[in-house]
Amino acid sequence: MLFGIPAILSPDLVKIMMEMGHGDEIVLADGNFPAASNAQRLLRYDGRNIPELLRAILSLFPLDHSVESPASVMSLLPADPTPPVWGTYREQIKSVKPDFIHFEEVERFAFYERARRAYAIIATSDSSFKGNLILKKGVVRDL
Repeated sequence: MLFGIPAILSPDLVKIMMEMGHGDEIVLADGNFPAASNAQRLLRYDGRNIPELLRAILSLFPLDHSVESPASVMSLLPADPTPPVWGTYREQIKSVKPDFIHFEEVERFAFYERARRAYAIIATSDSSFKGNLILKKGVVRDL
């Protein structure tokens, strides 16, 4: 055990976040996402949902400040309602990056392709509609 690391974060996930460099991406995948067939590195977080994991990750993970949006979601179809969970994600991201404006919306198959190139995929049991999220890592800056 260490001070300051949320208990939900496994040693494997902390290691992966430490290994990632500026611009690398990590996918927080819901329970329906084809994580195992798309992951270079797969971490299973069965029984967990994305908002609780996102909160813990954001306590350690710098988001990329050099891109328009360091967080991406799977785009909606014309008849789809805006997923309520996106509001939760937005609030959590704004708590660490106050200038966060919007998610990059990525078409479904393009999202899968990006997930294949991501540094890692974290598979959760989340059942939220369109709950998948990609985070782009930034740099830790000396203040």
